[in-house]
Amino acid sequence: MNMQKPKMVPDEDRILVRQSLKGDRQSFELLVKKYQQPLFNYFGRLLQERELSLDFTQEVFLRAYAALHTYREKYQFSTWLFRIASNLLIDHWRKKKLPLMSIDSQSEDEDRRPLQVPDYEPPVSENFEKRELLEKIEQAISRLPESLKELFVLRHMNDFSYEEIAAIKHLPVGTVKNRVFQAREWLRSWLEEK
Repeated sequence: MNMQKPKMVPDEDRILVRQSLKGDRQSFELLVKKYQQPLFNYFGRLLQERELSLDFTQEVFLRAYAALHTYREKYQFSTWLFRIASNLLIDHWRKKKLPLMSIDSQSEDEDRRPLQVPDYEPPVSENFEKRELLEKIEQAISRLPESLKELFVLRHMNDFSYEEIAAIKHLPVGTVKNRVFQAREWLRSWLEEK
């Protein structure tokens, strides 16, 4: 379940961006290959729709390519890219006008199964208990209020630091830490009930 953020030499992304801006398409393709799975996982957990997650992942790269000249090297490229993803999600949710849900309320759709996002670890079917636990965790994450879910996914699924999440979401670091803590507590409480 631990979806690690891709690891590279910190300046490698900046070099690839510079080369992309000079017209080197292969450099941008390397950035796409590096970040497409983490972005898809991010969208998959938040949208719970495979096709929409694929479309959104592609849209992020289209927007990133079009705005590549606005990227500032003092920021991590991953932070800049996930800010685009986060803004795309916010626009989507605004258009859908999702109802607000209290942290204490239960979802009306109890039988809805979470999106299964590809995982490159050994198949969970080899271990029934592990699969059952993972399903409960995914179910719990899908029930988190949107304001907590996105921050939890960025922190614990995409392995971003609190500072990186604060930059992506334009929030104070303390607020990010507080909301991630709230999400963990909500999940712990929900899992204990189950």
